[in-house]
Amino acid sequence: MFEIPVSTLFRLAHPIRLLRRLLRHGLAPLRDPRPASRLIRQTARKEWKILSFSMLCNLLQAAAEGATLGVVFLAVDLLSKPAGQTIDWTSKGFLGSVPQLTAGLNALPRNELFLLLLGLAVLLKLLQSVAMYLGSVGMGYYGARTSSRLQAMIHSFILSLSFPCSSRYRVGDLLFVGGSGPGAVMTEIKAVSGLVLTILMAITYLVVLLTLSPWLLVAALIMGGILALVQQQILPRLRSYSFLGTELNRELSSRITENIQGLRLLHTSGQLDQADRDVLSRSISIEANSRAASRVASITGPVTIFLPILMIAAIAGLSLLLFSNRNSGILPSLVTFVLALQRLNGSFGNISGALGSLNANAAPLDLLNKLLEPSDKEFRSRGGIPFQELRQGIALRNVSLQYTPDLPPALSGIDLDLPRGSTVALVGSSGAGKSSIADLLCGLYTTNQGEILIDNTPLEQIDLISWQQRLGVVSQDTFLFNASIADNISFGTPNATRAQILAAAEKAQAAGFISDLPKGFDTLIGERGYRLSGGQRQRLSLARAILRDPELLILDEATSALDTKSERLVQQAIDQFERQFTVLVIAHRLSTIVKADLICVLDKGQIVEQGNHQQLLEKQGIYSGLWKQQTLEKQAKIEAPSIP
Repeated sequence: MFEIPVSTLFRLAHPIRLLRRLLRHGLAPLRDPRPASRLIRQTARKEWKILSFSMLCNLLQAAAEGATLGVVFLAVDLLSKPAGQTIDWTSKGFLGSVPQLTAGLNALPRNELFLLLLGLAVLLKLLQSVAMYLGSVGMGYYGARTSSRLQAMIHSFILSLSFPCSSRYRVGDLLFVGGSGPGAVMTEIKAVSGLVLTILMAITYLVVLLTLSPWLLVAALIMGGILALVQQQILPRLRSYSFLGTELNRELSSRITENIQGLRLLHTSGQLDQADRDVLSRSISIEANSRAASRVASITGPVTIFLPILMIAAIAGLSLLLFSNRNSGILPSLVTFVLALQRLNGSFGNISGALGSLNANAAPLDLLNKLLEPSDKEFRSRGGIPFQELRQGIALRNVSLQYTPDLPPALSGIDLDLPRGSTVALVGSSGAGKSSIADLLCGLYTTNQGEILIDNTPLEQIDLISWQQRLGVVSQDTFLFNASIADNISFGTPNATRAQILAAAEKAQAAGFISDLPKGFDTLIGERGYRLSGGQRQRLSLARAILRDPELLILDEATSALDTKSERLVQQAIDQFERQFTVLVIAHRLSTIVKADLICVLDKGQIVEQGNHQQLLEKQGIYSGLWKQQTLEKQAKIEAPSIP
């Protein structure tokens, strides 16, 4: 045996450090404190039996691989000996320490012993294959459990955000992260699992090479050091391409989502071709980035193929010197060396591939962690006093609201009472603060100053979910699901009967057009209800609110975009409803609120006038001016001559 000089080991220290640094980088997710990695570790603790079984299978694979190489050495050693000469078992470690076993093996004819060794090699490979299958299944189970939990976790996390916080994200961004997040975690699990197995196999091959000759270990370490140097140059560039590619894909996903959501606007504004060109331009940028990443990632493969052959050629020329003192001869050592070095090369290639996969996966995983990181998020309030019913009324006391520090206040010093059973209307120019009051009452935002009292109890102390479940909201921008009419009306009231759904539709003046549809209440209305007119969508939204039997009905510009006939039908339904419950109306057309108990005129976030219709007309203020203006516009439309 040759001894490795200290100077040689010192020269090898640099590539060894590179390898250690690369492996530490690859295993960093195991120590990462961010949410996705914490979820992986939490699931690992719960699924420790599966992971322990998988690790046992990995160890079994490595042991079977090492034993197979030992059997190959014995088989080649047997074939290389002259006829009648047997294997010297005393130099074969464990086998030589069992005299009864070595005597039995020596008693076998040469051909039978060779066949026995071949059979043993096959059995070892079968054992390795079974262990590989079971270990892969175990990691698959663990990955599936983690991925499914993550999918639910992402959805739950998004829904747990406060409305102002979630509104800061584009829908396309949330869809992209929600769709790519579980895949990124699965990729991380598979890469780390493959890295652990590959390291175990590499250790096995290094032990075999060390057993044959320490100088072969030197050759293997030099090869690993060269690969580490290559990886040190490749990984940072691959990581940067990954982050750029993820950002480009996120932007493309968001743009496509927005284009699909805004198809009506694209059609009506003639921007379809421009939108198509924009998506094509972004796709070309993604293609260019992917090509550059492919050029960088493809460098490792040729290096891992060429390097072992070069090492084998160099060492094979020195094989006589290395193995000349072996009793078993040169051939078995050389054959085993070639096999072990080739397998070790494959292990190095797998390590490189796993590290490359981890770096390519860093960007989508980082995007997922940024979404799930709670430190910079605001969450909706939970808990509080369960809300049952409104007994006295709602009061806003000195309420102020400012959406962001860089924007002017949306509301300032608002004092407003909504007694139970009353109808209160809000009017004013766009941006006066009408919808802001509705948003506060819905719990979408919280006040910066003042408080909202529900039967003299601050809204912050009431369980927000129980309060929101007793609200009915009908807005100008009605959202309907791609489901049946009955399902849309009963949304939020899952236990409603068909009779109750029909009654709500009748009160909302919607039963007539529903009965004219081919399948009535079972008719599918398409995405966002595109198969229905604006008035029909509004009446379905009103029916949904009526079915909830709300303590407070909020009508936010519910009729402003409707034609005269649709407005009249919706208004008739609202008039019927106003006589029974507490209603807050945000109106643009003053003719729809003349019967309101209280009308508040807002300007620049403040209530500047309030009273009933007649009182406000007598004040000759802002409301009176708006009423005269709308009356003149209405008369002008009536008197305008029709065009033949």
